[in-house]
Amino acid sequence: MQKIKNIAVIAHVDHGKTTLVDQLLQQSGTYAAHQEVQERAMDSNDIEKERGITILSKNTAITYGDHKINIIDTPGHADFGGEVERVLRMVDGVLLLVDAQEGVMPQTKFVLKKAIGFGLIPIVVVNKIDKDAAEPDRVVDEVFDLLVALEANEEQLEFPVVYAAARDGYAKWNMDDENKDMTPLFEAILKYVPYPTGSADADTQAQVFTLDNDNFVGRIGITRIFNGKVRKGDEFTLVKACGAKSKSRISKLIGFKGLERLDIAEAEAGDIVAIAGFNDIDVGDSICDNNNPVPLDPMHIEEPTLSVIFSVNDGPLAGTEGKHVTSNKIRDRLNKEMETNIAMRMEPLGDASFKVSGRGELQIGILAENMRREGFEFLLARPEVVIKEENGVRMEPFEHLVVDVPEEFQGVAIEKLGKRKAEMTSLAPMPDGTVRIEFEIPARGLIGFRNEFLTDTKGEGIMNHSYLEYRPYSGTVESRTQGALVSMDDGVAVAFSLFNLQARGVLFINPQDKVYSGMVIGESSRPGDLDVNPLKGKQLTNMRTSGADEAIKLIPPRKITLESAMEWIEDDELVEITPLTIRIRKRSLDANERRRMARDKKNSN
Repeated sequence: MQKIKNIAVIAHVDHGKTTLVDQLLQQSGTYAAHQEVQERAMDSNDIEKERGITILSKNTAITYGDHKINIIDTPGHADFGGEVERVLRMVDGVLLLVDAQEGVMPQTKFVLKKAIGFGLIPIVVVNKIDKDAAEPDRVVDEVFDLLVALEANEEQLEFPVVYAAARDGYAKWNMDDENKDMTPLFEAILKYVPYPTGSADADTQAQVFTLDNDNFVGRIGITRIFNGKVRKGDEFTLVKACGAKSKSRISKLIGFKGLERLDIAEAEAGDIVAIAGFNDIDVGDSICDNNNPVPLDPMHIEEPTLSVIFSVNDGPLAGTEGKHVTSNKIRDRLNKEMETNIAMRMEPLGDASFKVSGRGELQIGILAENMRREGFEFLLARPEVVIKEENGVRMEPFEHLVVDVPEEFQGVAIEKLGKRKAEMTSLAPMPDGTVRIEFEIPARGLIGFRNEFLTDTKGEGIMNHSYLEYRPYSGTVESRTQGALVSMDDGVAVAFSLFNLQARGVLFINPQDKVYSGMVIGESSRPGDLDVNPLKGKQLTNMRTSGADEAIKLIPPRKITLESAMEWIEDDELVEITPLTIRIRKRSLDANERRRMARDKKNSN
C-alpha cells in the first residue's frame, strides 16, 4: 500500500499559500530538471493571475522520499468559503499559514473554525518572517487564543509550529536556526499529518469534491477514495445527494504529479484521483461498490448571504458588442456555473432575469467577469442580502469586519461605520504604527463601503470581513449620498460639453464614448440626480471674441470596474456589462418616468 498524506493549505487571503505550494513542488524534486516553472503555478485561471488571488481550490501531488503528498491549495477570501469547506472533507491535515506581521485575520478564523469542526490538527506555518515588522511569537499566541476560542480539543491545542519565508524558499523549527530549505516543513507533514483511514480491501467508497471538464471524455470528478480500490474499466454505482443511483464504467482514471495529469490503471483508499465516465457526476456524489453501495454523507455548505439579479440587456446599445445576448444563453451559462460551484444558487424570475445568490460581491463579480470575457452581454442589479424569517422575526446576515488604518484616520472610519450600524468590538495598536479595529456589522452596511473607505483613508486602509451569523434585522442603513449625472440624449460624448460638466461632479466617460438617454455618465457633487447633455458642441459663429479659443482641459474620468460599479449603484440603477464596456444606467431610461417614480416614492414615505 502506498504511503499517502493528504493536506490542504488554508490561510487568509494574501498570506502566501500559493507561493508556499510553489516551493514544495520545486524542492520535492517533482519537476524534471528541464521543466520551466512559472511563479504561482497553481493559479491557472486568467483572473487569478491578474489579481494574485486564488479563486478555485486546486490539487497537486508531490513525492517526498517514499511518500506521496496530495496538496490542495485553497482560496483565502471568505466569498469562496464553499471551496474551502468541501476541500477540508477530503484531507487528513491542514497547513495553517499566518502572516508574521498581520497575524490572525477574519478569514484565518473562518477557515480554522471549519478545520477544527472536522477534527483536523493544524500545522501552523508562520510565514513571511523576513518582514521588518514581523512578530512570530505574538502570532503564535494569537493562533493559540483563537483555537481556545473555537473550543479546540487538547490534541489540537498541541499544534506544531514551523517558521517560514516561502518566497525565499526556507522553513525552520526555531527562529534561531539557519535559513536553508523547506525540509523542516516536509518533516512536519510526515510526522504530524495522520495517514488516511480506510482499507483497500473494503467495499469501494469515494466522494467527488471538485468537477472538471474535458472536451474528449466529458465531465471529470476529482475524487477522494475513502475505502476500496478503483480500476479503469470497472463498473461502479454513482449515488447522488438526493439518493438517486446510476451505474457506469470508469472510462478514464487520472492521477496527479506536480502540474501534470497521468493516466493510471488503478488507485486505492487514501488517494485523490480524477474519474471520468459518469455523465451526471456532481460535487458531493458518492462512487460506491455495485454489490454493496454505501454512500458517504452529502456535503452541507453554508447558505448564500447575498443575491444579485442578472437580466437581459435591453438598452439602446444592446447586441452591438457581445455575441451571447439572449436569456436562453445566459440561463445555460448560469446553470453550468451552478453545477461546479456548490456555494451558489440560481433561480429564474420569469421576466428574462435570474436571481443568483452567493457568499459575497467578489464571488458574484468573478462570475460576471468570466461571463463578460466569454462574450456575454447582460445587466446586473444592486446586490441585496438574503433575508430569512425565523419564528416571525426578520433575520439578516452579519459580518465580522477588521480594518487596519493609520492612526489619523481611525476617527473617520469609526464614524462612517457607525452610520452603517456597525458595533465596535475591539481596538488595538499594531507594530507597524497602524490601528486595528474590529466590528460586527450587517452585511448590507458593507455594500458600497469599500470605495468610500479607501477614499477616506487616502488608500492606506485595509479592510477584511467574513460571515458571522444571522441576527435580527437592524433597520435602515445609510448608503450613497451623492446623486448621478444622467445623460438626456443618445449619441457620442463631446469634449466641449464634458469640460463644462466637470464642475458638476466626477465623470465616468471620455470624449467620443457612446452614450444614451438614461445612462449615468458621472457622480454628482450634490444629492439628487441631474439630467445633463454630454453631446452639446460649441456654437460656431463668424464673430470673433476674445478668449474664444481657450484650450479645453479635461480631468481624467474615474475608471469604472465591475466591482466598483456593483458597489456604487442604488436600487434604481443597473450595471450594463458587455465584453468591451462596463456602463451604469438608470433602470428606467425615460426621464419623465423616473421623475414620476421619484414623486410616488416621496409621497409614499
